[in-house]
Amino acid sequence: MKKIVILVCLLLTVIACKKEQQSTNTLEAKVSELLEKMSLDEKLGQLNLRGTSSRVKGKLSDSLKQAVRDGKIGAFLNVSNTAFVDELQRIAVEESPNKIPLIFARDVIHGYKTLFPIPLGMAASWDAKIAENSSRVAAIEAASFGIRWTFAPMLDIARDSRWGRIAESPGEDPFLASKLSEAYVKGFQGDSLNDPTSLIACAKHFVGYGAAIGGRDYNTVSMNEALLHNVYLPSFKSAVAAGTQTFMTAFNEMNGIPASGDKKMLTEILRHDYGFDGFVVSDWDSVEEMIAHGFAVDDKHAAEISLNAGLNMEMNSKTFEMHAKKLLQEGSITEATIDALVAEILRVKLRMGLFENPYRVDNSDNLYAAAHLQLAKEAVVKSSVLLKNDQNILPLASETNIAVIGPLADKPREQLGTWSFDGDGKYTKTPILAFETENVNYNFVEGLSYSRDKSTQDFSKAVAAAKQADVILFIGGEEAILSGEAHSRAEINLPGAQEQLIKELAKTGKPIVLIIMAGRPITVGNILNDVDAILMTWHPGTMGGPAIHDMIFGKAEPCGRLPVTWPKVAGQSPIYYNHKTTGRPVIPEEFVQMDSIPIGAWQSSLGNTTHYLDIGYLPQYPFGYGLSYTSFEYSNLTLSSNTISENNDITLKVTVKNTGKRTGSDIAQLYVQDVVGRITRPAKELKGYQPVTLKPNEATELTFTLSLEALKYYDNDVVFDVEKGDFNIWVGQNSAAGLMTTIKYE
Repeated sequence: MKKIVILVCLLLTVIACKKEQQSTNTLEAKVSELLEKMSLDEKLGQLNLRGTSSRVKGKLSDSLKQAVRDGKIGAFLNVSNTAFVDELQRIAVEESPNKIPLIFARDVIHGYKTLFPIPLGMAASWDAKIAENSSRVAAIEAASFGIRWTFAPMLDIARDSRWGRIAESPGEDPFLASKLSEAYVKGFQGDSLNDPTSLIACAKHFVGYGAAIGGRDYNTVSMNEALLHNVYLPSFKSAVAAGTQTFMTAFNEMNGIPASGDKKMLTEILRHDYGFDGFVVSDWDSVEEMIAHGFAVDDKHAAEISLNAGLNMEMNSKTFEMHAKKLLQEGSITEATIDALVAEILRVKLRMGLFENPYRVDNSDNLYAAAHLQLAKEAVVKSSVLLKNDQNILPLASETNIAVIGPLADKPREQLGTWSFDGDGKYTKTPILAFETENVNYNFVEGLSYSRDKSTQDFSKAVAAAKQADVILFIGGEEAILSGEAHSRAEINLPGAQEQLIKELAKTGKPIVLIIMAGRPITVGNILNDVDAILMTWHPGTMGGPAIHDMIFGKAEPCGRLPVTWPKVAGQSPIYYNHKTTGRPVIPEEFVQMDSIPIGAWQSSLGNTTHYLDIGYLPQYPFGYGLSYTSFEYSNLTLSSNTISENNDITLKVTVKNTGKRTGSDIAQLYVQDVVGRITRPAKELKGYQPVTLKPNEATELTFTLSLEALKYYDNDVVFDVEKGDFNIWVGQNSAAGLMTTIKYE
């Protein structure tokens, strides 16, 4: 019987492979047939992504419609008027020479109408299903407007909170980012690319954008091969494995080569090594910007570099359109190169089913659907991180008299965050709206009218309200405009006079709960001792208010854990948990803080290790950190074996117990350190995590499996392997805590 089952499985596998091969052959035949019929102008037209800024309104010009009619445009971005979408697509499929449909694109980053928390917030959920749900909802809503291509997910590893685009990132860890990468792609693209609600995903920005010097957007990136392959590439490799159909090049240069002209990255690694068979689009004007980088002489030279590097489609700038023909005539590029680039675009359009069903399907009834709003609310709870909770002040009793103060308590547009072009503030549920709906006993005095407000004229009103309350709920942070692209900050504390207002409120002696809405970690050292609790909600999106209400009053528990290390001051950045130990790692008992240095101290009296004299060596909060409304105890870490090999995975078991008085959730995290490597290795690396929910006094045993493959890494010769030796292992609640043991690879 067993043999029969095996034979049946083999037969089914052969049949499936044969069908897949037949499908591939059919697809390739269609691509070849189209290429043979297309003129050079039509081929070059497929390489053009045209559109406008999200803010520009207008009408379709006759020249634009004629360009579509002539087959000289392959895709559009930021065309959100459905009448325009319908008209342009009609011209393309009915009047152009070969009836090749257009793709309509939009930056659908963390929702379309129903806005979810910003991506950094979604990363704080450590929950791939939440990420998948968010992108599926976004796809369903956006597709109703004819959008079938989104410029997401952004997969740049971010280690510097000054960088504005950290708001869009999956955080600092490649393991977590890779899990989220797969989920986002699956959610956007759905079960089938030719489903009318499928959005083809675009993994961006390829590659290294998050390592820009000084956290300054568009800046230079330098990194060695090991860092590139171990930290910055894994999330993109996961996107390929998940089936993403497009990639976007980064604005930055890396090691002297601008990303839109980097043949090694676009052809050798992405296509040859990873097997990517979709197409690559530039970021806005990034081809032309190679001139400013000092890598191209002029537009023509920029086009030559990018086309030969393997860039399929140019966003906004027109260097391909203006110069490709001349480059072909000169022999600087070949027609075979153009054909290969066009073929990759046609394959994606065919996979999307656009030739059979080019027109949008109106699902506008699904906008802000109740199910979508519920998922968005759940995402806020899952992503919010409780950073401080002295004396268990949270959750509050339902009868608590609250003074709600702060510039973001009732700002519908601001709580949506960056990249929320299509979100409508009329549908946003703010904390004040939620409190009103739930009949909370509160008094609202804004105190500051916006996050950067420096006026103190309303401080007295805020203080008066605070004196009449049991608890102060201060809702502050950053306006949406202060994070995102081109919005890097040198100082990342609460802007405006928020810290000053908090200090005035603290003088009342009333407990203060600080709720932060922001696109990045906010340094809180100046006010840490003035507040009793801190809840980080990032920019929470449409349903931020109801979720905050439920968390504040204990109807829900904030479940998030930090996806980035939270610095004490901006001067610590870049800061990340998986750093190298250095030759002089910190010895905690030998550290001397600057104010403790004796006057006239001998130069060698300060420990001589890697730290700052003034703020020390620790972050404010470590990667993976987050509190619950209860407490947990980890014990009994056991191993199936003390040695690991190619054929012997190790099973780790640990007991987790809820030692508090409430049902609560935690995320058990597994970290590994390769003690001695052929190149130096990080102090710790995340290799697994598991959520756990327990009732009071309930305990459970969690099981992790660690394979030798998980211990392998790339060296500077791009060799992926691991050498024999010892490996330290931790299982605990964050990157700075946990039970420790050691295994050996022999």
